[in-house]
Formats: sequence, structure tokens, C-alpha cells
Amino acid sequence: MKRSRHSPFLILLALFVSLPSLLTSSARAGYETPDYKVVSAEGAFETRDYPTLTIVTAPMPHRGNDGAFMKLFRFIEGRNDRSEKIAMTTPVLMTGTESGTMSFVVPKAVAEHGVPAPANPDLTVTTKPAARFAVYRYSGSTKPAAAEAAAKKLLGWVSSKGFTTEGSPIFAYYDPPWTLWFLRRNEVLVRLAPGTP
Repeated sequence: MKRSRHSPFLILLALFVSLPSLLTSSARAGYETPDYKVVSAEGAFETRDYPTLTIVTAPMPHRGNDGAFMKLFRFIEGRNDRSEKIAMTTPVLMTGTESGTMSFVVPKAVAEHGVPAPANPDLTVTTKPAARFAVYRYSGSTKPAAAEAAAKKLLGWVSSKGFTTEGSPIFAYYDPPWTLWFLRRNEVLVRLAPGTP
């Protein structure tokens, strides 16, 4: 059988196209992510039920340039009252588009057995009650302008459904910073009032 001279090119092209996606999926698969139940879905929008979550939070005076991530990372690397290493999870949560807070979700097993106290007084550990959220999923930049645009889309959708919200939008970022922009999984969530269908 005659072998096509285009075969090596096609194989390389397929690898080039698929490798970033495979690497991104592998990176996400290595981290615990909160369990949630999708209640309804409409394109890039969903309503989800989240369980009780324990988070550790740092103030974020200026998004991306204030050391909030490293304060949280040092906590899970053992800068706590038990010198305990804690596994990284996804997503990283942020409030505010220019300033606000940054949070890591504590792994379920650690939360169940008690979270060590942070050595850094800037960090706080809190437990968030189970709740229903409206969610908009998008790819691309994690910069403030993109976050603001995503929040606007979510709140517009929520309004069109007649839902009542509680609190401000929360931004969720699932991928490491080297992930190609078009492969990123970014989300914005807003808590829905109890009784929302």
C-alpha cells in the first residue's frame, strides 16, 4: 500500500492542536475541585448547588500585584500552627475586579478534621454554607476588564430569569498562569436567594 507523504505532517498538526488541551486537562485533573450539582444549564450559564465549603482568604489590595497568592501558598506549604502541608485545590477564588480578596478552597478531608490556624495574621479561615449559585463560564484573560465584562453578562442573565441575588460576584480561576488564554476555564458566580428554582 502506498503511504501518503502528508501523513507525518497531519500527525504533527494533530499533536500541535491537541497537546495544549491535553496538558490543561491533566493539570486540572491533579487538583481537588468542590463537588457541585448542576441544577439547570443554558449555554455558558448554569445554576449550581454547592456544598458547605471551607476557605482560607487573603486581602487583595491590588489584583495580581499584592502578594495575596503567595501568602495563601505559604499557608498550604506549612506556614500554619501545625506546620502541615495542605494540597492545592482549584479554583482560586477572587472577589472584586481591581481589589478585594483571594481565597483557596480547603480540601474536604482537611476541613473535616480541622483546618490549622494560619501563621500569617492577614489570613482568615471561614466556612461558607451550602448555597445555590448562578454561574457564567468563559475563557480568555483573567484581567479586570475581562472579569467585569463576564460579571455584567452573568448579572444580565440572572436579571432576565427574574432571580434574586445575594452579595457580589465571585471569580473562579481553574488554570495555572501559563495556560493558553483560549484554553482557560474561568467562571463568575453569584449567590442566589434561598428558594430560587
